[in-house]
Amino acid sequence: MTPPVLAAGDNFVLSSLLTDAVLAEVPSADVTSLDLPWPDVAFGQVAEVDEASGTEDDLIEALAGRQVLVTQMAPVTERVLRSSPDLRLIAVSRGGPVNVNIPAATEAGVAVCYAPGRNATATAEMSVGLLLAVLRRIPETHAHTAAGEWRGDYYRYERCGLELEGTPVGLVGFGAVGSRVAKVLNAFGAKVRVYDPYADQEALAAYGEPVSDLHELLRQSKIVTLHARVTEETRGLIGRAELAAMPAGSYLVNAARGPLLDYAATCDALESGHLAGAAFDTFETEPIPAGDRLLSAPNVVMTPHIAGASKAVAEKAARIVAAEVGRWVRGEPLANCSNPEVLSS
Repeated sequence: MTPPVLAAGDNFVLSSLLTDAVLAEVPSADVTSLDLPWPDVAFGQVAEVDEASGTEDDLIEALAGRQVLVTQMAPVTERVLRSSPDLRLIAVSRGGPVNVNIPAATEAGVAVCYAPGRNATATAEMSVGLLLAVLRRIPETHAHTAAGEWRGDYYRYERCGLELEGTPVGLVGFGAVGSRVAKVLNAFGAKVRVYDPYADQEALAAYGEPVSDLHELLRQSKIVTLHARVTEETRGLIGRAELAAMPAGSYLVNAARGPLLDYAATCDALESGHLAGAAFDTFETEPIPAGDRLLSAPNVVMTPHIAGASKAVAEKAARIVAAEVGRWVRGEPLANCSNPEVLSS
């Protein structure tokens, strides 16, 4: 079988990475490419789908005669699906296919795959990096040193940060990212405690002490780092009462999702000194609006939602979706399919 494939890459998951991965999996594939502008041009809403890059017209033109689409950001809307009658498989190289209209794909008989876990290692490493950066004031002291200021006052006791060894660290969430963070923190000698009512508690206990009550975890932890998914249950999980439960002078890290955290309450806790510092890669609104309190809050380290931005993530994502193409060509079950009912019809 020589499936006609469109590799619609961008400036992170490159079209060339997708093409090479598909050809490694299915050497006979006929692969054409389309280059999307993300992240040089921000993703956004395209018709009814979100977090998409490029235009419907360009995608429709590129999909002519193609049976398979491998992409990260292409806007697969109802209009695109109606205009692409040959399409049978969409493989999205991200944790969830939010840029695909799943009901419309299902109605059109198009299977939709995705790539869970592609950035778990990168995000875990970034979480620990953010934690070390805020504990030891690395960005702040770098800025002074680069400006020619030799600031010995950072050796004053009240300006010194914490060591991880022997420090109680609370993890909220023990999925693909949280479990990796727990392993790293154990290597540092931290006292790891974990709150995740949905995790395998026996597996969790191998890397940290399970805590069944969130507020108890917060009271016990000098450092708290968030690794939960956003659901109706977890939205706003850490609010004013939860921050107040944390010990005075504690630290908070969020490289998971912005909606987990009440950022206004966090700013209050930082400004009052109740929180000694915080580090964030995700935010309630992205990009952060001009004049937002976070931009002037004390002892904050921030990065622009790049925890999953590593070369390895892009390469791994391409391999994951290419493997799905290989399974589809060989008639094997797909590993991660959003609408498996299409395959049995």
